[in-house]
Amino acid sequence: MTRRHDPGRRQRIIDAAIRVVGRSGIAGLSHRTVAAEADVPLGSTTYHFATLDELMVAALRQASEGFAETVAARGGLRDPRADLAAELAALMGEWLAGERTGVELEYELYLAALRRPALRPVAAEWCEGVAEQLSRRTDPVTARALVALMDGICLQVLLTGTPYDEEYAREVLGRVVPDRSPGT
Repeated sequence: MTRRHDPGRRQRIIDAAIRVVGRSGIAGLSHRTVAAEADVPLGSTTYHFATLDELMVAALRQASEGFAETVAARGGLRDPRADLAAELAALMGEWLAGERTGVELEYELYLAALRRPALRPVAAEWCEGVAEQLSRRTDPVTARALVALMDGICLQVLLTGTPYDEEYAREVLGRVVPDRSPGT
């Protein structure tokens, strides 16, 4: 029997894992559910990802890219004249206004790192990557504080179901951002 060359199979498996977690949560993720979702043989999932942790790392890495790309694309974050707190508040508003399932999925995978040590480096990469981008506008300690505050605001919106309040976010982020006006 000839083996069929399928260069996109690994990516289809990752995409399927993201859909499974989005629909059924981490608890619904298994090689079997992902294989069925991707319409591939069960052996393909274990060939590309020996463990579920390996599959979750790939899924978290892919899911995290969306927010990192949004941060990188936001020109105001690089402009030293722009109001950093307002830019970050608007950025979170854009992200939370997007497809809610994707935002929830990203946080579900991100928080899975609490119980799955294999995911922790990827979660840390996400935090460090955003903090690194923010460090171009502020010091590294403040950048990390901003990432933590943004995480907290987003989690509160997701967990409580309350609408995102951009003005509130801008105000509290502004309390963390040092005043860089002349004479200070």
